[in-house]
Amino acid sequence: MSTYVDLHIIQSLPPSCVNRDDSGSPKSAVYGGVRRLRVSSQSWKRATRLYFNELLDASDVGVRTKRVVEVLANKIVAEAPDLTESAPALAEDVFKAAKIKLSAPRGKKDAPQESGYLLFLSTSQIARLSDLAITSTRNGDKLDAKAVKKIFKEAHAVDVSLFGRMVADDTDLNVDAACQVAHAISTHAAENEYDFFTAVDDAKSRSEEEDAGAGMMGTVEFSSATMYRYATVNFDLLAENLGNSEAALRALEVFVKGFCLSMPTGKQNTFANRTVPEAIAVSVRDDQPVSLVGAFEQPVRTDETRGYLGRSIEALAEHARAVESTYGLRPVASFVVSLKDSDAVASLGERVSFADLPGRLRESVAARVTDEEQS
Repeated sequence: MSTYVDLHIIQSLPPSCVNRDDSGSPKSAVYGGVRRLRVSSQSWKRATRLYFNELLDASDVGVRTKRVVEVLANKIVAEAPDLTESAPALAEDVFKAAKIKLSAPRGKKDAPQESGYLLFLSTSQIARLSDLAITSTRNGDKLDAKAVKKIFKEAHAVDVSLFGRMVADDTDLNVDAACQVAHAISTHAAENEYDFFTAVDDAKSRSEEEDAGAGMMGTVEFSSATMYRYATVNFDLLAENLGNSEAALRALEVFVKGFCLSMPTGKQNTFANRTVPEAIAVSVRDDQPVSLVGAFEQPVRTDETRGYLGRSIEALAEHARAVESTYGLRPVASFVVSLKDSDAVASLGERVSFADLPGRLRESVAARVTDEEQS
């Protein structure tokens, strides 16, 4: 029986522009007939991956780049300085052996070749591919294509195992994502606003002969809202990708910390919008992942006495109860972290501190893994 872990987060975003579209406007979406603020799943997954760097060793994270030849060549040079001149060609041979097409980068004369798309590789895989290329060259052997592909399929990094890898040239090298992340949307209608700003020219302002006008002026588009964020992890697939349950349990702990505390960095110097979630509800399930976004199909409304946070948590709890009673989809364990107490918070699960959440979640999932192994 599969094990899924659902994360539901209610979080306030003050005036900010963490995720922009091609025109520089905060991203949005229509849901329930009204315009909502939106932060794309790619944006928050990127922020989560960057947060992993604070929690994991470099060998446990991956590199996503088109400059795969350059990355591998640099590793070869670091391990075998005597192969500096031939390193780019050796790196090219590795990726060609994996049937990954390479081409010269546009507008960069004499630069190493690149893949046609972003390729996600574990740091440990890069190191092993480097060792294989060096050993083959020094032994005068032809690069073993089967050995190359074997490395691509083993020792996946935590982020690669969670978010997956697509290799368009050879689907056999794909890694199915164990984690799905929804686009975060506001629980209520949200409109974009404009900040007109001016910047003073210090030297000009000190001159008696100049006017006191601004050195430059412009506008920045922003929005603010209370957001609903959702992600789900297929623990069984995560364990398969990482090779064992213990590694998957550690990855799950790290993901919970990183996903909950990370923040996309768009315009962060302008708005300093670093907030933490108001409430986090985590459910361990044996049936299927269940998003509770339907709680906000009817936009949350507010008045002068109450903001959106409390009412959003109430709507989330009410919808969770409705799903459980109507469909019988009850989690086997639930935990909730909240800045404030309320009946709605209490109904979402066992109250724990954020510091204890990863450990309690680990205990719950580990017990299921142990029971399944013994049965």
